Amino acid sequence: MPLFTKDEIYTALNTRHSPETQALLTEGRVAIAGLGGLGSNTAFYLARIGVGHLHLIDFDVVDLTNLNRQQYFMEHVGMYKTEALQSLLFRINPYLDITTDTVRVTEENVKELFSGDDIICEAFDVPEAKAVLVNGILEHFPEKKLVCASGMAGAASSNLIRTRRISPNFYLCGDEVTEAVHGRGLMAPRVAVCAAHEANMITRLLLGEEEP
Repeated sequence: MPLFTKDEIYTALNTRHSPETQALLTEGRVAIAGLGGLGSNTAFYLARIGVGHLHLIDFDVVDLTNLNRQQYFMEHVGMYKTEALQSLLFRINPYLDITTDTVRVTEENVKELFSGDDIICEAFDVPEAKAVLVNGILEHFPEKKLVCASGMAGAASSNLIRTRRISPNFYLCGDEVTEAVHGRGLMAPRVAVCAAHEANMITRLLLGEEEP
């Protein structure tokens, strides 16, 4: 049983954001592909502002090494990330519409997976997976908004991370160069900065603001 009613939660959101802004956020349909450091943080931010329809996609399970930067806890180790993250987001707002797909994104399923989403957030670690998603969305859904990330490893300056508009519907967040290597891995603070860039750009798009 939720601690608060739907009316109570959305009255609080309306107070913070205004009813007009909240209406746009509540209608939002956002897919998050990859639920690791980028995706789990982005999902938390969007759930907290009441983005009404979230589509969570990841094939993997939570590993102990994920806890250095991802929004999971020890009790989630071994659980599918889709299931673990959905349960956490419902603790923030149980009235969100959250759908999950515990699958790997491939060239064969990308068209079906994202057909019902308006904005797609790419949040993969592996460059090959990023390419499959980006190429698939640009081919099948050029009208959809696509927010991606590249370059956030280590502990370099947060000020190097930015959001850049690549094309009318394609946005890229990160410093675009810093890859994870030995001694410069993916760490919570800088990954979260990049995730916040993705979440903020998605928020702007939902509100009709298309410039970074």
